Amino acid sequence: MTGPDELEEEAEPSALHRIEVVKASRLDAAITAVLAETSRAQVQRLIEDQHVQLNGTVVTKTGQKVRFGDVIDVTVPPPVALEVLPENIPLVVLYEDAELIVIDKPAGLVVHPAVGHATGTLVNALMFHCKDLSGIGGVMRPGIVHRLDKDTSGVMVVTKTDRAHAHLTEAFAAKSRGDKGGIERSYLAITSPAPPQKRGALRTLYGRHATNRKKFSSKVATGKTAVTHWETVEPLHDAALVKFVLETGRTHQIRVHASDHGWALVGDPVYGHKPRDERLAEVARVLDRQALHAAVLAFDHPVTGERQRFEAPLPPDLIAAKAALALP
Repeated sequence: MTGPDELEEEAEPSALHRIEVVKASRLDAAITAVLAETSRAQVQRLIEDQHVQLNGTVVTKTGQKVRFGDVIDVTVPPPVALEVLPENIPLVVLYEDAELIVIDKPAGLVVHPAVGHATGTLVNALMFHCKDLSGIGGVMRPGIVHRLDKDTSGVMVVTKTDRAHAHLTEAFAAKSRGDKGGIERSYLAITSPAPPQKRGALRTLYGRHATNRKKFSSKVATGKTAVTHWETVEPLHDAALVKFVLETGRTHQIRVHASDHGWALVGDPVYGHKPRDERLAEVARVLDRQALHAAVLAFDHPVTGERQRFEAPLPPDLIAAKAALALP
C-alpha cells in the first residue's frame, strides 16, 4: 500500500485557450497577440506539433491565413521536465534575478547540448547554478533566447520564466530584423589587416553561401539585409582592435562581413584568411579561435521595463593576442 509521502505527483494539465479572430492575419501572429507570455517561436512550435485547431481542424502551417470570426483552439502542454544533467561548471555571473541571468561566457563553451556535445555545455552549467531554471525553450535549450558561437566569448542572457522568455525572444527577433531600439549588442574583435577607414558601416544582402551551405555570405543576389557598424579602437601590427555594433543580428554576421570585405577576424577557422606573416600566424595558432568577444549587451528588463546594460572585459587570451600584435 502506498503511503501519503509516496504518492506520485500528479502531472500538470495542459492549458487550453480559445481565441476568436477579430482581424485577418497569420495564424501564428493571431495567437501570439493574445497569448502575450508566449513567444512567436513557441507558438510556431505548437502549430507544427499539432497543438492548434482552426475552426475544429488541426492545422500545422504557421503562416495559415485567418479571418474575422474564425475560432482558434490552442493546447499548451505543460513544460517538459528537463533531461539535461546539471554539471558543476564555473560561471561568471554578471547579474541574476527571478526572471533572468546574465553571464560572461568563456570561449570554448558550447551553449546547448547537441550531437557531439551532450555534456559540458552552458545549459548543463545553468542547470547546476539555477535551481529555478524552467524548461522554457525545450529540453535541450531551456531559457536560451540567443546564442554565441562556441569560440566567441562574452555577454549572454538566459531567461528563467515564460514571460521573460517571450519578451526577450521577441526583442532578439526584432534585432535580427533591424528594428530600432530594444536590444543593443556590440563586440570587440581583432581583424587583419585593419579596416580601410577609422569607422564605417557595412550594408549588404545576406544569405547562405552559394557552394558551402554551412557558411553564410554577404555576396548574394538575394537575401535578407544585414547592417554592421564598425570603428577602429586601436591599430596593431597589420591588424586592429575593432568595435562592431550590430544593427541587424544575422548568424555569423560580423565574421562574414569582415571576411567578405578583406579584413577577416584573426584566428577564424571558417571565414579567416591566411595570415600575412609569421607574427600573425603565431598569434592565430596560440589563440586557436576567432578573435571575437561580445563586449556589451543591453535590453529592457522583461518585467520592470528598466534599461539594463552589461559589459564583459576582454578575456586574457584576447588581451595576450593584442599585446603580441602591439605596434613598437
